Amino acid sequence: MSDPGPRREPSGTPPRYRRPAALFFEPPDERSDEEHFFSLESISDPRELLDRSTELATAFQQAADRSVEYQALAAAQLADPARFDSLNAAAIAERAGWTEDYAVKMIEFGRELRGRRA
Repeated sequence: MSDPGPRREPSGTPPRYRRPAALFFEPPDERSDEEHFFSLESISDPRELLDRSTELATAFQQAADRSVEYQALAAAQLADPARFDSLNAAAIAERAGWTEDYAVKMIEFGRELRGRRA
């Protein structure tokens, strides 16, 4: 509900205004400082910058590859007909934001991975 504004006190004295609530934390500063990405902006030597940024790119690529493997394993588990709540490829595709063809490939890939790990 909206506050109708200041009210007159019954005795005819001027209205009393409420104080704002005390803050228990410092609000974020509206000014955004430079973006800091793994402190790459502070490296001035181009050789060192290339080395460090290459290390980061490789690490992120490896993490992405590993994540795709986990997606495939999960898709294969969800599509397992032995599960009472198994999903078809279309449902998995919708859930993951994939096309149905891609979901089928991921399910197959996940089954291959499960076979290798068993």
